[in-house]
Amino acid sequence: MAKAKKNVFHESKEPKGLPVIRGYDFNKGVNHTAIVDSFANTGFQASQLSEAIKIINEMRKSKCKIILGYTSNMVTSGLRDIFRYLTEHKMVDIIVTTGGGIEEDIIKCLGNFYLGDFTADGAELRKQGINRAGNIFIPNQRYIDFEKFIQPILKDLLTEQKEGNKIASPSEIIWKLGKAIDNKESIYYWAQKNKIPVYCPAIIDGSIGDMVYFFNTNNNLLIDTAQDLKKFNDEVIFAKKTGIIILGGGLVKHHICNANMLRNGADYAVYINTHQEYDGSDAGARPDEAVSWGKILPDAKMVKVYGDATILFPLIVAETFAK
Repeated sequence: MAKAKKNVFHESKEPKGLPVIRGYDFNKGVNHTAIVDSFANTGFQASQLSEAIKIINEMRKSKCKIILGYTSNMVTSGLRDIFRYLTEHKMVDIIVTTGGGIEEDIIKCLGNFYLGDFTADGAELRKQGINRAGNIFIPNQRYIDFEKFIQPILKDLLTEQKEGNKIASPSEIIWKLGKAIDNKESIYYWAQKNKIPVYCPAIIDGSIGDMVYFFNTNNNLLIDTAQDLKKFNDEVIFAKKTGIIILGGGLVKHHICNANMLRNGADYAVYINTHQEYDGSDAGARPDEAVSWGKILPDAKMVKVYGDATILFPLIVAETFAK
């Protein structure tokens, strides 16, 4: 018994120089900025979120080249409007996303998406022509309208290819889409207006790809992804400093990190995703794994926040870019 008691009541040393864990005191009323500030000492992912806010503010003060990456589902959600805000006000220097992250911004200019239910019956939705992305419903009419919108643009690109011997890159196509939609609610309207490059190495993985496939039934439209690879890598390599903010994983995360490997690593890095690293995926990899590849500098300010970006990113923007 004495030994068991000794094991349980093993004496400890008091940690020195570490913050004390403490949460927000609602006796002081409701102050949303103070609540977010309190995350610094709350612990767990709240403190990781606080660190992300601190790092992004340092990015901005250092005037480094800020690269924002997001997966397509982020644009499906209401985060699209936050990305538009950042682009409209020239708060990011480069955007990297996937095919859905392009087309769904344009499609939202043509018609609404709706809040549905995660548990909605797929077979019944199919009968109604409703596509479900999580708990967001997208009427298939949106894609019919998108097809009508994009056809003249594809024809123009083919004309440039045939008559001008010019093969367009994805970033050029994205600016054309943004100019053609001519809608201030669009991310890519502001990207082309403010000359913010948008790189999408998987532009044909989605509805745009479907449209190119049907168009090429009788044509041979080409898209030059190699041109964009050089442009993106050159921008990153020759930047004095780079800061990366990546929402989600997959191709977007790897594309951004790989470009930074060519300059021996980013100076700042913030990851926000729900992925774990147990399977060795790049999506689940923490920033310190990227250090081993030379994708992030060893002395960089870096953090990974585990969580849903639709909750976390608005809080981050409120305490950084918008502030």
